[in-house]
Amino acid sequence: MKTGELPHARYLSERIRQDLQSKMVLLGGPRQVGKTTLALSLLAASDAEQVSVGGPQRSTMLPPGDPQHPAYLNWDFMPDKSGLIGGNIPADEPLIILDEIHKYPQWRSLVKGLYDTYRSRVSFLITGSARLDYYTHGGDSLDGRYFFYRLHPFSLAELDPHYSRASTELLLRFGGFPEPLLRGEEEFSRRWHKQRSRRVIQDDLTSLEEVKSVELVKLLADLLPSKVGSPLSIRSLREDLQVAYETVQRWIGILENLFFCFRISPYGPPKIRAIKKEQKLYLWDWSLCTEQGPRFENFVASQLLKYCHAVEDTNGYHMELRFLREVTGKEIDFVVLKEGKPLFAVECKNRQHEIDPSIKYFAERSDIPQFYQVHLGEKDYENAEHRIRVLPFEKFARILGLP
Repeated sequence: MKTGELPHARYLSERIRQDLQSKMVLLGGPRQVGKTTLALSLLAASDAEQVSVGGPQRSTMLPPGDPQHPAYLNWDFMPDKSGLIGGNIPADEPLIILDEIHKYPQWRSLVKGLYDTYRSRVSFLITGSARLDYYTHGGDSLDGRYFFYRLHPFSLAELDPHYSRASTELLLRFGGFPEPLLRGEEEFSRRWHKQRSRRVIQDDLTSLEEVKSVELVKLLADLLPSKVGSPLSIRSLREDLQVAYETVQRWIGILENLFFCFRISPYGPPKIRAIKKEQKLYLWDWSLCTEQGPRFENFVASQLLKYCHAVEDTNGYHMELRFLREVTGKEIDFVVLKEGKPLFAVECKNRQHEIDPSIKYFAERSDIPQFYQVHLGEKDYENAEHRIRVLPFEKFARILGLP
């Protein structure tokens, strides 16, 4: 794929379009991951469908995906906010987009009222840069009225259907957020990522949570890239920040709800003395990792989490991303579970390596059906006795059908 070239429609677009015919859809995801662009593309498709069936047409046609579309209502835009509080929505619009409305404390009640009133002729897509399923807790329930989707940064499959090494290198270098990735310029990318991290803390956190020490949360966010891939020590972070253990736990939970980071828990097969409590932490923006090894591991973690979320959000299966570590220190980076049962395990190597001894150890002692050792080299071979395949990341992504 060429730098600056726009990819095809986002991987969730068609499923969201289908679900909007029967439910309200909540679309969460990191700030600037492309939620608004996806939503506006659905508005453009809705306009085209209306024209094709002879529905209402505007006297002034807007370009496809224009953010000034009358059906796109942004809570951060005062005229839209005032209209929504008054219960007003645009007339003759079959699809209404409500962006960032979760920043309104009574948003659940407002959206519930709009949906119940207009659901027979209007579809509603709610977008926001936070975990909208979390911020639906309490107050008026939206249960039974919506499906929830999580939009991820671009993965290799979504960026490049040819699964090229060049595209993998672009993703590792610039991250998966559309603007810096498609721009492909180092200076722009550094400035963009710095600004985005600041806005997550200053705008999203302060508008959704009561946090007195915002500067310390910023410091915590700056510390987290160095913790990627290792057992997460809340005690160490507490000492660095000079705050209570429970405070650090709460702040990390908030950063998770804002799609800044995510944690994975250990998996413990019956015949293995696996650790039970430690967690590992990764970032939604893997480009913040300065070291090549942790960045590649975070990149793979993000691709696997995207796979788990896509299967869960579209098919309803309970999916989990975990890791496997024995008390002696032997470890496998990731295990993917479906309905509580392991599907496969993945070990990441920055360069080509022989089979990691830990993989053979766990293959002999667990019922994990398949082990993959992925790398950025060219070697591709398997060991049927231990259910192991060593292969380049691009082949791994293609074989697994990672979205």
